[in-house]
Amino acid sequence: MPDSPTHDEPHHEHWWTRVDRHLHRNRALSLATKIVVTVVGSLVLAAGLVMMVTPGPGLVGIVAGLAILATEWDWADRWVQAARRKLVEAKKAADALDPAVRRKRIVLTTVAVVLVAGIVLGYLLVADWPDWAVSGWDKLQSVLGFVPDLPGM
Repeated sequence: MPDSPTHDEPHHEHWWTRVDRHLHRNRALSLATKIVVTVVGSLVLAAGLVMMVTPGPGLVGIVAGLAILATEWDWADRWVQAARRKLVEAKKAADALDPAVRRKRIVLTTVAVVLVAGIVLGYLLVADWPDWAVSGWDKLQSVLGFVPDLPGM
């Protein structure tokens, strides 16, 4: 009679469980898997962190990196679960927010961003930013000799 599942075995095993069991069937393959997952997950997480201050989907990169790491590390899985709970709480709070309060917050945030951008732009224009930046770079070069010349200088 062919192998049939007993009552203790699941009738349908998720494909990832089978892959994970296969990758951890011996110590060497298990260690290699953990190293590869850690390196790839860390790189994706680092890219997400960089994208938080540069153009790009930073939060997506962070969550993706943590999800990759969570396949091998319990601490990353706990962080992903906590992030999911916070996301659900934030969605509930946003849904419960009065539309008038939401509009007021959007307007105040927009005004604050425009105000800060105006102050920075005004400072750069008054302080003669290009000259200030070049002289600052020259001073940095005089202190640290390994700092390269500015392009075109």
